[in-house]
Amino acid sequence: MNVSATLPYPVSRMMRLRQRVGKWRPTRWLALGVLLALVMLTALCVGRYTLPASHVSAMILSHVMPSDWMDLMGGKTWTAAEWRVVHSVRAPRILLAALIGAGLAMSGAALQGAFRNPLVGPQILGISSGAAFGGCLAILMFTSLAAILGFAFIGGALAIIAVYALTWTRQRSTTLILILAGIITGAFFGAMISLVTYMADPDDTLPAIVFWLMGSFATASYFKLVAILAPMLFGMAILMAQRFCINVLSLGDEHAAALGLRVERQRWLLLTAVTLIVSSGVAVSGAVGWVGLVIPHAARMIFGPDHRTLLPASAFIGAIYLVIIDTIARSATAAEMPLSVITALIGAPVFAWLLRRAHDKGWSHG
Repeated sequence: MNVSATLPYPVSRMMRLRQRVGKWRPTRWLALGVLLALVMLTALCVGRYTLPASHVSAMILSHVMPSDWMDLMGGKTWTAAEWRVVHSVRAPRILLAALIGAGLAMSGAALQGAFRNPLVGPQILGISSGAAFGGCLAILMFTSLAAILGFAFIGGALAIIAVYALTWTRQRSTTLILILAGIITGAFFGAMISLVTYMADPDDTLPAIVFWLMGSFATASYFKLVAILAPMLFGMAILMAQRFCINVLSLGDEHAAALGLRVERQRWLLLTAVTLIVSSGVAVSGAVGWVGLVIPHAARMIFGPDHRTLLPASAFIGAIYLVIIDTIARSATAAEMPLSVITALIGAPVFAWLLRRAHDKGWSHG
């Protein structure tokens, strides 16, 4: 008897995928780790001031190898200018991009599993817009990073509360209703952002708000990295700890409740963790959209729907993706391109394809 055939579709599909790809899973994890390291190394070398890979590698090795070994390998091969470019400009920027990319991608994967909808994400649900409004308000009223981080979290929390209130019903909400609620919430907070920019001083505060809203890691620093490290890692740790519960939620509320899971409480815990991650990223980089929507689908194609592997895989791929996007943004043209422009150019067509695919498969009806 085929046991998987008697199980709910998500469970049976999960079992089939694990049986099919389980043998070569360690190879894929190793490949992701190596690819992330290579992408980060390339990003350290590429830019308006191109650096030799041998010099950058020697700088990295100098932190982990004794000075005697470095002397045997040829000693110091880099200049003082190259050292400043790598350690003061590019390194914090790349680390920040990798951290935020991992957090946004993991958040998107968790939301898609918790709501059983492949089209949701921080941007679609309005969390990013709410956090962006909170950040804009903090820039208008204060100047500290702590205020921006706190206001961004409050804005993101208000957005997700609004979406959940609009979609709450005794029956399971459809994908269409959820997307429409996110569009309504995003539009409202977009209008509030416009109001804040209208009230801002055009000679001082307004340029700072506009530049921040477009998304950029140009002002990245080790201080900003340390400031968001704790809330970002805390939110990601919650998602990782609850990844099996996300599997249960993906079976449906009735199945999850029958298995003893407190559905509402669990969903709110996940939403709080996602809001913490998204607001932390928005506070230091502005609104970087579409990462949480696109990357989980790429990870799902490679690793399958099991969130125990999907979440860390999304984090790896999200880090790789956003480091590449940031490298393109600061290297493609003489003037740095906003991150939101590049991510939207990639994310919008992907979202249209997913929406069409969802319509063909009937996902919009449940």
